[in-house]
Amino acid sequence: MLYGTLAYGLWGAFPLYWPLLEPAGAVEILAHRIVWSAITMVAIVALWRRTPSLRAVVADRRVMWLLALAAVVISVNWAVYIWGVNNGRVVEASLGYFINPLVTVLMGVFILGERLRRLQWVAMAVATLAVVVLTVDYGRPPWVALVLACSFGTYGLAKKQAGVGAVESLTVETLMLAPLAGVYLAWLAATGSSHFISEGPGHALLITTAGIVTAIPLMLFGAAATRVPMVTLGLLQYLAPIIQFILGVALFREDMPAGRWIGFALVWLALVVFTVEALNHRRRQLRLVAEASAC
Repeated sequence: MLYGTLAYGLWGAFPLYWPLLEPAGAVEILAHRIVWSAITMVAIVALWRRTPSLRAVVADRRVMWLLALAAVVISVNWAVYIWGVNNGRVVEASLGYFINPLVTVLMGVFILGERLRRLQWVAMAVATLAVVVLTVDYGRPPWVALVLACSFGTYGLAKKQAGVGAVESLTVETLMLAPLAGVYLAWLAATGSSHFISEGPGHALLITTAGIVTAIPLMLFGAAATRVPMVTLGLLQYLAPIIQFILGVALFREDMPAGRWIGFALVWLALVVFTVEALNHRRRQLRLVAEASAC
């Protein structure tokens, strides 16, 4: 529980970290995050002696294609999230991670052919209404939230199909992206547009922590996933967007007119219906298994 709470708590606190890297733009920050994450993950693989398992991943062509897809969509997710946080859209970013579980379920329906139960359809209908209300309130679709939810949902689906450990998969993903990110950073340096050195050694050191900041929550999450039930982990995932939402409203003073409150309230209602239904369904399944074992 402590590992899981720390992981989601750190992810929820990310809106406090990315603005510290300004005046670097979102793409430059993303490139640094990829490069320093790749360096950090290679060091972790070496220290934890995970090289044999990493080689096994690299040798599997199907897994590598899935991780390549994961690398692309997580880079989109990171870029949009960093841009949103640094451009006054922390609340909208939190919305993306509130609706992510619902988007993931829809992907299961349309891509994997899974079936929804009646109350799950009710939750989806309420969530759709929430997006309509928020679109009217914003005067546009909440594209930051939708891109975050869809990209992270696709990322989760690709990782699920790959079936690779968190350390190995993130290592491969960042190593795939690192050459492109490195070329971009070199181009910025050559054209005098880089903010890595120009803002002083303290700022440069802070940017290098992007790899550690990426790796630590992941390792905490991995530790939690092997020790607590998935239901508990599923409930803990709401901690990150709750923290982000509170930061956006209370600290960054983002506007929350009545229509936006109504939209978020509908999202939260959908999540309550979805979560309660999932918990009840799991209890029924466990009871049936227990009764079958007893017989």
